Amino acid sequence: MPETADVVEQVVRQVLTSINGDLTPTETLLLGELEALSGEIARAKREISALSIGDIKDSHIPVATDELDAVLAHTAEATNEILDCCEKLESLAPSLPEAPSGIVNDAVTRIYEACSFQDITGQRIAKVVTALKAIEGRLMRVTDRFGHAAPPPAEPVAITPETEGRALANGPQMPANASSQAEIDSLLASFD
Repeated sequence: MPETADVVEQVVRQVLTSINGDLTPTETLLLGELEALSGEIARAKREISALSIGDIKDSHIPVATDELDAVLAHTAEATNEILDCCEKLESLAPSLPEAPSGIVNDAVTRIYEACSFQDITGQRIAKVVTALKAIEGRLMRVTDRFGHAAPPPAEPVAITPETEGRALANGPQMPANASSQAEIDSLLASFD
């Protein structure tokens, strides 16, 4: 399939050869616009070719959606723990004198209301996951249309003694990738 820039150039040349005499100012302007359009198409193709769609599809988006799923799971765990504590406080409230019992019941009610954040968070995160998947799909369609196959995924980076400390210091990890307590203890012992 010929390059789009080549096709545009051929069309411009055909138009120019079919014109008898000098170009009018409008035709000259049109020629300049066609040349600029050809350059923009070529630039866009280079940029799309440089995209690492394989990384986006195979790594970035799945990692982002997994992390968001982990946020939802941890939020649900924390909310359940909070609700369990509220139930204990509620069961304790009747044994308290009237004034403290009312304060406890009011506080528990406010906590229950505040725990609605979990539902709101879940809805918003679901929207973000949907948007990420839509972006992934559009990128794949664009690269498919330009005929560029996704490059193979990059080889995983080996953990060496020099990089181990950095690997252990990446914040919360997915359970499958999380550092064990023994690894953390080993790292801390290495500072002695």
